[in-house]
Amino acid sequence: MTSFLHHLALPDAVFRSPAASILLPISFGTAIGYSTRPDVNDPDILAIKQPPLRPPNYVFGPVWTVLYGLMGYAAHRAIGQTTAGLDVPRDTQIISAGLYTLQLGLNLAWMPLFFKLKRPIEATLDSVALLGINGYLAALWLESPSTEVAGWCMVPYVAWLGFATYLSAGAGYLNNWSFKGKSKKH
Repeated sequence: MTSFLHHLALPDAVFRSPAASILLPISFGTAIGYSTRPDVNDPDILAIKQPPLRPPNYVFGPVWTVLYGLMGYAAHRAIGQTTAGLDVPRDTQIISAGLYTLQLGLNLAWMPLFFKLKRPIEATLDSVALLGINGYLAALWLESPSTEVAGWCMVPYVAWLGFATYLSAGAGYLNNWSFKGKSKKH
């Protein structure tokens, strides 16, 4: 498994650079966010029933920017700095790098799944996978003193992913797991 994850992972140079580790997820997240965000006047999107406690739209951009920065810094601390010879086994580094890269891809896939393709089931499954992978990474990184800071940086991200999974599943459930043609029914 570690061989597969090694090939899946972002290059080590990304993890070794604090700037690259932080700016990569922020840049990709911003690009995906702006390119797939729904039109504020899209009748299908406006017709989607939302679960209780859903924050206003303007909250999501700043929250995700902070979370992308934290996840990038966590990756730098747990993967990039450990390649410099700290006491983290190489297998743990490889697994961490592969899982981090996988979760970043899943994270970037959520908005197109939910808003562009209008696939709430797939978006919710994506969110559940994100929650599991990142919960595992946070726990793994919290186990070692050399990666503990990285683990704590992941805690807000994991908490938000739990909330995001609730929002995704709630919207799916309230709309009978279909967002297509919602405005035609109202």
